[in-house]
Formats: sequence, structure tokens, C-alpha cells
Amino acid sequence: MSAQGNVAPIIIKKKKSGGGDGHHGGAWKVAYADFVTAMMAFFMLMWLLNATTEKQRKGLADYFSPTIPLSRVSGGGNGAFSGDSMFTEEIKPQNGTGASDVNPADAQQAKGDSGVEQDKDREAADEQFRALEEQLKGRGGESMVSIEMAQHIITRVTDEGLVVELFDTEDSPLFKEGTAEPTLLFRDIVQMVSRVTGVVENNIAIGGHTRSNAVVVANNPVWELSHSRANATRIMLETGGTVSKRMHRVTGHADRKLTDTNPMSARNNRIEIILLRK
Repeated sequence: MSAQGNVAPIIIKKKKSGGGDGHHGGAWKVAYADFVTAMMAFFMLMWLLNATTEKQRKGLADYFSPTIPLSRVSGGGNGAFSGDSMFTEEIKPQNGTGASDVNPADAQQAKGDSGVEQDKDREAADEQFRALEEQLKGRGGESMVSIEMAQHIITRVTDEGLVVELFDTEDSPLFKEGTAEPTLLFRDIVQMVSRVTGVVENNIAIGGHTRSNAVVVANNPVWELSHSRANATRIMLETGGTVSKRMHRVTGHADRKLTDTNPMSARNNRIEIILLRK
């Protein structure tokens, strides 16, 4: 009995193996997921910039541009950031221009146009330009263009608008040599152009071009001459019935934009009447 009473009790210890510092509650996973999402969005943006055209990118940007107010309470203000709340103006939703003042400045408008609408407007303008070309080239049923006039007229449609080019020939100039005094033929041509283009309301730009002089002079008159001829064309257009408010600009280009490889060719003497796109 005494031997058994001297035996020490057996103690069993169980150790739990630690897992280091743990995973800190998993917060790093949330941060990592946000990082991966941001990188994916970045690469998607880079891919879209590379895979789309300028017109498509503009359409995407306009898609996210506000067009109508959803609430009369706005986050804008009239403070340092020049924002306007919905209460500072009587809101009038305008198709394509967004919610803006009655007479808004361009910087205050929310551009809501889509690329599709602009393409339709361009196609309609091009069709109208082509109809004018037919008349200016004398292809209409009751044409006002004679054979002699048609020899001095070239038309083309560009990004700027419809360009009507009136030019000299070797045998038939449009202005008297070295002056801005038009010939009778040129007066008739400009009067005809005024009648044909009177059916539209596009603004007009006029450019004068001259050929180079055979002799280099100290005071080269080509600048003054080209501008004087362009301005004389403007006056004749207005006299022929074109509204003066449609005149957008009158420019003299001298001999800087030649159409013939020979700088002194009469073909370089020309007037360009441009019906600008709206």
C-alpha cells in the first residue's frame, strides 16, 4: 500500500500547434480582389481604346453624358465650381443638348448626341450637296449653266462642305489681268451660283487664289490681289441675292495653294466658294 501511495500522478499535456500569425481575418483577400478588379478594368479600357474608332469612342462617351434631369434636386451649386442646381434655371430637356438654360453657352451644354444621329445628318447634307452639284454642272432638266460656264466650274464634297471652284482657262480669264475687276462671264457665273445656292442656308466661305508672277518683285501683289478678288466675289454674291449673314469668311491665299504643277499656269487663278457644313 505504501509503494502504491508513493507513485507520482501521470500528467498528460496536449500542445496545439500554432499556425503562425494567422491570416489576419482575411482582409488581404478583399484588397487583392479590389486590385485584380482594377487591373481588369484597366486592361479592358486599353483594349477598347485600341479596338474602336474615334467616332465610336465619341459615341461611347456621349452615351454616359447626361441628357435629361432625373430629379429636381441637384448636387451642383453656384459657388466656386460654377455649378448650377436644378432650381437655378427652368429646366427644359432638349434632345441632343441635355438639360440647360434657355440660351446656354456651349460649355454649359450636356452633349447627348450619338454617332448615329451625326451620321444621318452628314448623309442628308451630302445628298443635298450632290443635288446642288448636279445643278452647278448643268445636268439638271432646266439647267441655268451654259457650256461656256461649265468649262470654268469644278465641284467636290469635302469634310468642310461643298467646294465650288471657279477657275481661269488660258483663253478665258475670269478677271482682267492683274486686277480684281471681273469679266462679264464671271459675273454671270457668280449670279448663277447665287441662284443655285439660294435654296440652302449654309454659311459660305470664299477663298481667292492666284498664280505666281514670272518675275520676283519686292512687293509681291498676289496677297492683295487674291483677297481683292475674293471680296469682289462676295459683293457679287450678295448683289445676286445671297444673304450677307451667310458670309462666314473671305480669305486671300495668294499663290500658296497651286493646283497646276506650273506655278504660272492660268489654272491657278481661281475662286473657291465653299458651302460650309452646319
